[in-house]
Amino acid sequence: MATVLSVPPAHPIRPVIDLVHFIVQNIVVKRVNIHDAKTNLSRYLAELTPGEALVLSNRNQPVAELRLLRKKAVRKPRIGAAKGEFVVPDSFFEPLPDEILKAFRGK
Repeated sequence: MATVLSVPPAHPIRPVIDLVHFIVQNIVVKRVNIHDAKTNLSRYLAELTPGEALVLSNRNQPVAELRLLRKKAVRKPRIGAAKGEFVVPDSFFEPLPDEILKAFRGK
């Protein structure tokens, strides 16, 4: 269902469809008024999925759109995932030479 906004004077028969208005009215799932968004913004952002938009409206007129910046959730590293893939030599635990220690101190 398209939204008809106006008829241009040059074409009195063809209605003009505002594509942005049509998309906001018919495709976007989450649409909230500004007052409700101020009250529940944290909850709305937590429920937002990648690719989905939250449209803020002022008196049911769309005025802004919020989208997630990150594409996917950040995974926590698995501890022990590389177990057995490499060996730490015993020399790793020995004290560093004096010239390297002096370099760390800026001398």
